[in-house]
Amino acid sequence: MQVDIYLTTDQAAAYLKLKERKLYDLVAQGAVPCSKVTGKWLFPRAALDRWIAAGLSHPQGFQAEAPPAIIGGSHDPLLEWAARQSDSGLALLAEGSEVGLDRLERNEVAAAAIHLHGHETDETANLSAVAARSGLHDAVVVSVARREQGLVIAAGNPLGLKSFEQATANGARFGLRQAGAGAQLLLKVMLDRLGVPLAGLNCVAAPYPTGADLALAIRVGEADCGIATRAVAATHGLGFQPLTWERFDLVLRRRSYFEPGPQKLLRFLLQPDFARRAAELGGYDVGEAGMIRLNM
Repeated sequence: MQVDIYLTTDQAAAYLKLKERKLYDLVAQGAVPCSKVTGKWLFPRAALDRWIAAGLSHPQGFQAEAPPAIIGGSHDPLLEWAARQSDSGLALLAEGSEVGLDRLERNEVAAAAIHLHGHETDETANLSAVAARSGLHDAVVVSVARREQGLVIAAGNPLGLKSFEQATANGARFGLRQAGAGAQLLLKVMLDRLGVPLAGLNCVAAPYPTGADLALAIRVGEADCGIATRAVAATHGLGFQPLTWERFDLVLRRRSYFEPGPQKLLRFLLQPDFARRAAELGGYDVGEAGMIRLNM
């Protein structure tokens, strides 16, 4: 889903529900945020939103409550490391992508890390999910990385599992993730392609909260395989059969985006140390790290 970051005069007038003549008057007065580029006025959508918000009338004593300094949603070893290294002060609460968005809507976290899968392509699934939530009308979606997801298997591949299809057909014990986790959504997509219901899998009873928990279960023999990232498999010394690359994004409300903690983290995504760590872990493409993918 493509959303213009910079609006032309006619687009800005429509966005603000003003006549173009009135908008030109505001420009002449220096009253509206804009910039002239090669003879044309451009209006940053985010700056217009802040300009409107600055003029809001509130009841006496009203103050919007700041969310706790927590990143909800999906767990990721690279993001966890970056949150510490950047001195962002942000803690992580890993409960799955959809739960992270739920908490962000309720103002219970400052950000949500997500990697969603469904009928949309892996490139647009995150953006479509955020845009569909009316409670996130002020959301900003920032790219962290593209990640390689796949079938994590025991070291040495003792069962000789060469593909997802073989693992399902041979009755390998699958470790599941909780409902709403990105990896569980990807598993459902893969099963749908094969025409296999989730009930048709040989599943370990309890779902695992994070990819790291799933990896530990495979390492100690509780499960034979499951869906997680290449980085998780490598960190735990496990085998990996690649399935797809996915978008891993950070979602924040606009007011949180400009807070010191998130800004420290977002600036760190652009540093060489972040790219080096991504290469060390493996299974990441951070070429677009820090890029704003959606500004509602």
